[in-house]
Amino acid sequence: MFGNLGVGELLIIMIVILLLFGAKRIPEIAGSMGKGIKEFKKNINEATREVTSETMPPAEQPRLTASELEARRAQEERDRVEPKRLY
Repeated sequence: MFGNLGVGELLIIMIVILLLFGAKRIPEIAGSMGKGIKEFKKNINEATREVTSETMPPAEQPRLTASELEARRAQEERDRVEPKRLY
């Protein structure tokens, strides 16, 4: 992007920026730009994470064998509490 700019051109650009903003404002502007870039990258990474998590299939749960399924159902039956009758 700036491959065609030489040292002389960069020096002139820096002098113009110094004259426009003053020596005291340049660190404030640079800090604000840095914070903005950091926030932008954070939001891009978050959006990328959300998109990839929505498009990826959920992890498959291991399938139960017939005996494991029957054992689980029997355990649920034993754990089930009989509801109280309200008359």
